[in-house]
Amino acid sequence: MEYKNKGVAIYLPIVVALAIVIGILVGRYYNGSNTENKFIIIPKANKLDNVLNYIENEYVDNVSKTEIIERAIPKILEDLDPHSQYIPAVELQKVNEPLEGNFSGIGIQFNMLNDTLVVIQTVANGPSQKVGVLAGDRIIKVDGELVAGVNLHSDSIVGKLRGPKGTQVNVEISRKNVNDQLSFDITRDNIPLYSVDVAYMIKPGIGFVKLNKFSATTEEEFIAAVSRLREQGMKKIILDLRENGGGFMNAAIFIADQFLKGTETIVYTQGKAREKEDFVSTPGGLCTDLDIVILIDEMSASASEILAGAIQDNDRGTIIGRRSFGKGLVQEQKPLADGSAIRLTIARYYTPTGRSIQRPYNKDLDEYFDEISDRIMHGEMEIADSNKFEDSLKFVTPGGKTVYGGGGIMPDIFVPFDTLGISEYYINIRNQGLIYRYSLKYADENRKKLAAFKTPGEIVEYLDEQAVMRKFIVFAAKEGVKEVPRDIKTSEKILKVQLYAYIARNFLDNDGFFPIIQDIDNTLLTAVDALSK
Repeated sequence: MEYKNKGVAIYLPIVVALAIVIGILVGRYYNGSNTENKFIIIPKANKLDNVLNYIENEYVDNVSKTEIIERAIPKILEDLDPHSQYIPAVELQKVNEPLEGNFSGIGIQFNMLNDTLVVIQTVANGPSQKVGVLAGDRIIKVDGELVAGVNLHSDSIVGKLRGPKGTQVNVEISRKNVNDQLSFDITRDNIPLYSVDVAYMIKPGIGFVKLNKFSATTEEEFIAAVSRLREQGMKKIILDLRENGGGFMNAAIFIADQFLKGTETIVYTQGKAREKEDFVSTPGGLCTDLDIVILIDEMSASASEILAGAIQDNDRGTIIGRRSFGKGLVQEQKPLADGSAIRLTIARYYTPTGRSIQRPYNKDLDEYFDEISDRIMHGEMEIADSNKFEDSLKFVTPGGKTVYGGGGIMPDIFVPFDTLGISEYYINIRNQGLIYRYSLKYADENRKKLAAFKTPGEIVEYLDEQAVMRKFIVFAAKEGVKEVPRDIKTSEKILKVQLYAYIARNFLDNDGFFPIIQDIDNTLLTAVDALSK
């Protein structure tokens, strides 16, 4: 023991000296000609702070730590799951608007025609209507800046028209039969964004309600729609959730509650830091006496799947269409100090039978969101494909019906993509957007006559009388799509119905569009047949 201590005493000064020399050499290597190291590692600080500070202080070029953080946070969240996201402060209002149910603007519906914004309709009692803007007006300038005929994207023009409530914007308008441009000072106001696209009686006793999202106004909109249809004799209801990407979970729970009897499970959620929370129906739902069919497709997601799952798992109604998207994760939005926000996945939700319908997300984001393209390639849109689900994902409802988890809601009645009436001529027409373009052109040129009609049926009758389908074929030929009589005969019905529906939308909005387009909507027609038996 004494010998060992003596050895240490002899060699310790040598070791210390060597350490000092090595330290000097290492310092010279990393610091170059600098005699002072500006950055010091703080042992107790977290690694991320150390790295960011080191980059900001020592990187070869000037960099902004704030910009690095702005780029890094989305990548961090992206690596967690496909639905956690970072929302920069400049985008937060735009992202929240659809769910809040309103935005601030001038209150017009518009389309682009020949690189010019054309007013289709003004919002009733909205800012534009109050100052005298009319359907058919062309917006030429906004606050003195030319916006017509200069290849501005419609989003850019909309950005100039929107703004905080109470602020003013000047628009210069060209109007048919008026020689000079008209100038309007419009005070921006809150403009409603509706989640109910349309509600009407599709046939005696059967009502149709289409929901495009679940927002802060969905509950009152839905109650108003149902009440109105009940007054018209509704006994059964078709609820269309196709292309509805979700929204507020509570809005979906509210609607499910209207159809279920008391104490039935609607959905439950659970996460690592969130205890299991059950959402159960309450007595007195407004729609417990109505037969219900829900329509879904590959774009129905999140809150739409909660509602469809609740109806399916409780054997309350029939789900018709194609397999839904498969989003079973719950996000919570938290504001950050700079006005940005994080939507973080904090739980999974489960349907009443215990299904998680979240599809796997262990691949990259592109593959996850392109899975719908894979479904098309594999033929699932044409043939029901439930064989891909394993027995471990099989569940049974109280009524004995087999349902599956692991990848969306499988409908009770599958309706494939409709390929009937598709021809090469139709594909060329569709690819060039000619139906949409001609419908706007025809509506604009015949606005005075068409604006007098009050129902879709009146518009259809008038368009038939005017041989509009023939005029469209001539228009398409001028646009480079040669007339092919055999193909036109094959596709005539879908061409005509789409053309008439889009023309009607210019005057009666969705109340004109949907009652016409339903004639070629096989999923909707299947639902009508199911409820008519």
